[in-house]
Amino acid sequence: MASKKKQIESINSRLALVMKSGKYVLGYKQTMKTLRNGKAWLVIISKNCPVLKRSQLEYYAMLSNTGVHHYNGNNIELGTACGKYFRVSCISITDAGDSDIALPKENAEEKKE
Repeated sequence: MASKKKQIESINSRLALVMKSGKYVLGYKQTMKTLRNGKAWLVIISKNCPVLKRSQLEYYAMLSNTGVHHYNGNNIELGTACGKYFRVSCISITDAGDSDIALPKENAEEKKE
């Protein structure tokens, strides 16, 4: 149980660093745009995102070779982790900035080989 809480805190701290120094988009429509354009590095989906939207996000992420992370909290907690006062169902990170939350696509492909 302690490791799970530590993992959540780690994700939240990395997410806060992305919000300060990186580039990202919030919301389903904007996330789908970044996936279709191939600009997303990582997609974070909340636990209570509707099933149809979740499956579409996962499918587009698979097509664009983008990582998907299922956030353990609901959309209220994900919004709070982003430092926002509203609910966020999904986030697309296009530039991680100083954070190590997502590796660039070139580095990820090198590690696979």
